[in-house]
Amino acid sequence: MESTEHSGRQQTATERRRRELLEAAERIVLRDGPDASMNAIAAEAGITKPILYRHFGDKGGLYRALAVRHTDALLANLATALDAPVLRRDRVEATLDAYLLAIETRPQVYRFLMHPSDEDHPSESSFDVGRHSAPLLRRLGEELAKVITDRLDLGPGGELTARVWGHGIVGMMHGAGDWWLRERPCSREQLVEQLTDLLWGQLAAVKDRVDGPGF
Repeated sequence: MESTEHSGRQQTATERRRRELLEAAERIVLRDGPDASMNAIAAEAGITKPILYRHFGDKGGLYRALAVRHTDALLANLATALDAPVLRRDRVEATLDAYLLAIETRPQVYRFLMHPSDEDHPSESSFDVGRHSAPLLRRLGEELAKVITDRLDLGPGGELTARVWGHGIVGMMHGAGDWWLRERPCSREQLVEQLTDLLWGQLAAVKDRVDGPGF
C-alpha cells in the first residue's frame, strides 16, 4: 500500500515537473518562435539541457508534447464553435474563425509548430519540422472527419466522404491561414467569409443525421 502511494506521488511530481517544463518552453516559443532552442528553454526552466533531454528525449520529443498540448486546445475551441446554437453556415464560419483566431493570437507558436528554424542556427536547423507537423495536421483531419461522420447523413460510402472532407477542410484552413498570416491581404472576417463561400455548396445541400447533434 505504502509503495503504491509513493509511486503515485512520484508520478504526480513527474507530471507536474513536465507541465512546468512545457510552460517554460511555451514562454520561449512565444518569444523566439521557430528559433526557440533547447538551450534557451533549459535556461528558462532553470535546468541544464541534459535534464531537459531526460524529460523529452530531443527537440522532436519536446515538439510533439507542445503539439499535443496546442492541438488539444484547438480541438476544444473548434468543438465549441461547432456546438454553437446558430444556423449551420454561422457554425461553419465560427469554426473557420476559431482556427484563424488561434494562429493570429499566437503566431510564434504557430510558426514553431509549422515552420523550420532559420538556417542561421545549424545545430537546430537539422530538426525536420515538416516531418513532425504532418501528423498534427492528420490528427486535425481525422478528428474533423469524426465530427462530420457523427453529424451529417452522407449516405453510402459516407465514412470515406467524411475523411475526404475532413482532411480537405483542414488542408484548406492550413494553406489559406498560412498565406494570410504571412501576407495579411485582408481581414480575418473577410477570409472566413470567402472560405465559407467555397465550402458552402456541399455543406448546404447535405442533411443532418437523424440521430446526430447536427452540423
